[in-house]
Amino acid sequence: MNSTPNSARPGLSRRDFLQTTSKAAAGGVALAALSAERFAHAAGSDELKLALVGCGGRGTGAVNQNLNVGKGARLVAMADISRDRLDKSLQILKTQHPDQVDVSMANQFIGFDAYKHAIALADLVFVTTPQGFHPYHLAEAVRQGKHVFVEKPLAVDAPGVRRILAAAEEAKKKNLKIGVGLQRHHQPSYIEEVKRLHDGAVGDITSMTCYWLGNARAGLERLPGEGELQYQLRNWYYFTWISGDFIVDQHIHNIDIINWIKQGHPVRAQGMGGRQVRNDKKLHGQIFDHFFVEYEYADGSKLSSQCRQGQPGTYQEVSEHVVGTKGRADLNVGSRLFRITGPNAWELRLKQIEDGHQLEHFPLMEAIRNDKPYNELEIAAMSTMTAILGRMAVYSGKSVEWDEAINSKLQLMPEEVTWEMAPPVTPDADGNYPVAIPGRTVAF
Repeated sequence: MNSTPNSARPGLSRRDFLQTTSKAAAGGVALAALSAERFAHAAGSDELKLALVGCGGRGTGAVNQNLNVGKGARLVAMADISRDRLDKSLQILKTQHPDQVDVSMANQFIGFDAYKHAIALADLVFVTTPQGFHPYHLAEAVRQGKHVFVEKPLAVDAPGVRRILAAAEEAKKKNLKIGVGLQRHHQPSYIEEVKRLHDGAVGDITSMTCYWLGNARAGLERLPGEGELQYQLRNWYYFTWISGDFIVDQHIHNIDIINWIKQGHPVRAQGMGGRQVRNDKKLHGQIFDHFFVEYEYADGSKLSSQCRQGQPGTYQEVSEHVVGTKGRADLNVGSRLFRITGPNAWELRLKQIEDGHQLEHFPLMEAIRNDKPYNELEIAAMSTMTAILGRMAVYSGKSVEWDEAINSKLQLMPEEVTWEMAPPVTPDADGNYPVAIPGRTVAF
């Protein structure tokens, strides 16, 4: 998962962080930084108790980055289905923040219901389990009246998205603050360029493209004597019922940017994809290694969305692009270049990457400390559903309407997972897992 910078110091203000990571950016982005004095005052008051639910790399990184924001927060509880993973995460966080991590053995919970116990001990809960579990873990945190930081994506199927939307409404009624790990929304370069597009810098937008063409995480070998459910949960990325496939897990970032620019979601999608290099039945589960999806928005404009993983020697790119009646916009080209061409030309070349994973914690913590409205769930749910819509279209080989997709009753993730259950998918006699076949697979 994403690595976590160890150099950021506890008590860091957003202004300090931006000065050390982004001040060299040319073009004079309007940073809209929080007042360092105001935030320091808020963070220096009452203690905020944190719980981590899902102790993998991203969860460990998110808690580290949150603890960087101010000394008023303390990690007090952790939950996972793996004792080894929890122990490793706890050791890392103790090393990074020895004065802010105090998780007694009694507050370390293992098992499928562990999340409920950890949530009960916290003010702010980090939901960083595999995304199939997010709707259930998030809903429980909201039910218990806790603030939440939840990683993207928010679900793997339409019933999960609807559960998230219901939790979003309940969170508003309870005045809970909810942050979501779509960190580009907190990077000054993206904020500035999207604002310019909303202000009409390229005129009416007629077409968009976005790419995540890159490398892949390795599949995991089955351990001796490992049960089927245990193996799938450990190798969760490669099973659609837990990960949603990589168009949902990873490409959501680019799709989310286009939705942000368009200030809405598409109305239909169709596309193609498959498995060209993911053909090892011992490692590669069910997911595809390439997708192309054409999304259509309500105004008739279309997004060409491409994502590909793990194909050596192929073109690599992670960026978003917009064409309008008065120009063109490119975002994050080579992870450094943001520009607009045409009558309203503008350019920003970053000298180093902005760390959105760190920046996203400042507004969440400020909202909690100062009781400001803060709920990123609805926008993130729409981007999650857009990615799911793309998967539905590709898996089925059909043109799929938004309304039939979001109202789909096809549920990939069980309501409850226990060690006694059989997983939703199982291998055949040759060890092969069921893989979608466009034209034959029922995907929505």
